[in-house]
Amino acid sequence: MVLPASLRMLARLLVVATAALAVSCGNGEQGARITVGAGDSIESGLLAEIYAGALARTGARTSVEARLGGRADYLAALDAGRVDLVGEHNGALLAFLDTTAPDRTPGDVRKALSKSLPEGLVVTDAADGTDLRPRVILTSEAAARDNVRTVGDLVPRCGTLTIGVAPVPDLIGLPPALEQVADCATTVRFPDAAALRKALLDGQVQAGLLTGPPAVVPGSTDGLTILSDADYALRAENVLPLSRKGVLDEVQIKKLNYVAGELTTDELAAMIRGVRDEGAKPAELARKWLDDHSL
Repeated sequence: MVLPASLRMLARLLVVATAALAVSCGNGEQGARITVGAGDSIESGLLAEIYAGALARTGARTSVEARLGGRADYLAALDAGRVDLVGEHNGALLAFLDTTAPDRTPGDVRKALSKSLPEGLVVTDAADGTDLRPRVILTSEAAARDNVRTVGDLVPRCGTLTIGVAPVPDLIGLPPALEQVADCATTVRFPDAAALRKALLDGQVQAGLLTGPPAVVPGSTDGLTILSDADYALRAENVLPLSRKGVLDEVQIKKLNYVAGELTTDELAAMIRGVRDEGAKPAELARKWLDDHSL
């Protein structure tokens, strides 16, 4: 059920009031510091600042430990207790933990991830408004000629196509197994989205796969058609917090769930571009985003 904006605002104010009461009744003793970890990507750093900032507004003492490395590195830091929470993608995390998991839709990924998490780790709500899945692209001419509108329309043709694959920079990385379209075995790697776009327009490849949303790299799909994927031929990739069990209390979990209910693909992409292209500081962008959403 979607609540009116006024009710959502009231609910958030109640969470803040409850947090303040909990702090004031704590005999003057603050809880343990919550350390939020981040990998080397801009996205990971932004998520860490958003989560740390949101938790701080519940009265928690927080800090960010950035540039921990890749997924294996920051998950090791989480397991060792060096950090208490990290931002992740549900689909990629599932692939990292269970390479055989077939699940693709958000609901199925959520259930499979819950079963695959190591003892002592938990997730809170995923941000359904963030869609970090790869995007399949064709020239607009080819899409119209072959009547291909969805990824599902393309899959039966995969055996005859060469697919170009290009990374979308500054995102939390995907495991290699997720950087492909099912049954499309013939792939050519390109260094960036611009090179893939040129190869498509020049006819070097018949289809392309960007490893994330084009909004992170404006202009990357100019003159091209992005295929829809309502049936999740490509696995769901939504942002979510992964934390050590018992670190967060009920108020803090609710706060992170409110964050999940507000964050969108376009907002996250804009913040990534702000850090990369304008030199903005992740902490400042996170603070502004939290303020803009009354969090």
